[in-house]
Amino acid sequence: MTGAAGTPVTRAATTRPRGPVAVHGSRASFARYVADAQARGVLVVQPRMGFSDPALMRAGLRATRDAAEAVVGTLTIDSYTRVGDELSAVRALNEDHSLNGYPISSLSPHTSRWVLDGVRDPSFPVQVRHGSARPQRIVAALAALGLDATEGGPVSYCLPYGRTPLADSVRNWQQACEFLASLRATGAEPHLETFGGCMLGQLCPPGLLVALSALEAVFFHRAGLRSISLSYAQQTNPEQDVHAIHALRRLAAELLPDTEWHVVLYTYMGLYPRSREGALELLKRSAELAVEAGAARLIVKTVAEAHRIPTVAENVEALRVASAAARDAHRTAAARDTDRTAAAGPPSVSDNPVYAEARALIDAVLGLDADLGRALLTAFARGYLDVPYCLHPDNAGRTRSYIDESGRLTWSEIGSMPIGPVARSSGRLTARGLFDALSFVQSRHDNHFLAPTAPTAAPSGRPRPLAGLSGGTSRR
Repeated sequence: MTGAAGTPVTRAATTRPRGPVAVHGSRASFARYVADAQARGVLVVQPRMGFSDPALMRAGLRATRDAAEAVVGTLTIDSYTRVGDELSAVRALNEDHSLNGYPISSLSPHTSRWVLDGVRDPSFPVQVRHGSARPQRIVAALAALGLDATEGGPVSYCLPYGRTPLADSVRNWQQACEFLASLRATGAEPHLETFGGCMLGQLCPPGLLVALSALEAVFFHRAGLRSISLSYAQQTNPEQDVHAIHALRRLAAELLPDTEWHVVLYTYMGLYPRSREGALELLKRSAELAVEAGAARLIVKTVAEAHRIPTVAENVEALRVASAAARDAHRTAAARDTDRTAAAGPPSVSDNPVYAEARALIDAVLGLDADLGRALLTAFARGYLDVPYCLHPDNAGRTRSYIDESGRLTWSEIGSMPIGPVARSSGRLTARGLFDALSFVQSRHDNHFLAPTAPTAAPSGRPRPLAGLSGGTSRR
């Protein structure tokens, strides 16, 4: 079997490493690379990119490596591999069918090392992104390649994407985290990023996103990891987003002792603008948000997000646009003599409703059980954590959210979540504003460039309700 230009493609062996594995090639700390860039005032940018053809994957990594001053490479894993169906992945490869990502555990380590050889080095770290509630084989495969950076979480890679029982996901992620932590014995500093701040794209108010991201980070820490990033996805209101990132940074400082951590922002993950101009505008706003709020890394989206999986060239363009926008934002701040350290510092509880809400959720969960895995299971069983519009059997499904007149994402129903004293809860879910809510950000950035397809303004005094859908062609 061959890939593009005759590149050898061979199937992986099925043996799973049982302990720390050997280091292959030069290795540097993922977190240290990000911290060094942040100290220089440079935002690290990163694509969502994965191809099943090893030659195309290698070419994509090489192209993105040179796209901006500080870039992290990505190997995004295909859907078969995410659910542990390597047989289907191998069958597709043998039949020359393209997959929607890189089948890391179905290709031989020899092939994958060729993909990375001369590309990944201390100046260009590579992260494996996957979306699996059963990540053990993926983690073993990346470790065999000398890679040590990945992402996910027991909640965020279970509830939104399938029906795997949450108890199974918690157990699987405990094993994966412990295996990653064992790599420290090889001299590596394995890095794990939470996905909790990105649940269901546009459906969760920021307090719950921040709480889930922080809880998954604590889960990683208790498993022995000491290099962690905490995620948050750009939402509908810039001021609310700044509060959310400040809250996440404060919580990381409070909850993650002896840990090197940073915040990673995701460009908006709901329905993306259909126009090229609107898509680029939204991308620029996310880069500016990252700079303003003190996020160190940005996961970008491309002009193709509303239509199809993006090409390498579109990923490169997105990296360059985001990097340039961040550079301009830094310059603007410097010209105004802005003290970035003070500006990025988290506000007090009374000034930051997102922090107050997230802290209430976190404290309630941590008080349930000394074992955080069991605490998470109990929290979802009791509805202390309850993701709006999530249909997973282990989610209570009693919460609802809407976009208010100021564009803030807030609660209409809080179910059994212990946030009554700090959360605003009002309005009722109606069908009238469904399209408006789902397309709120898309319409805001497209309205100058495309003819409107439906009214985009909710009636005065009425909330814009949200439905159980999220948009875009890529979700990590």
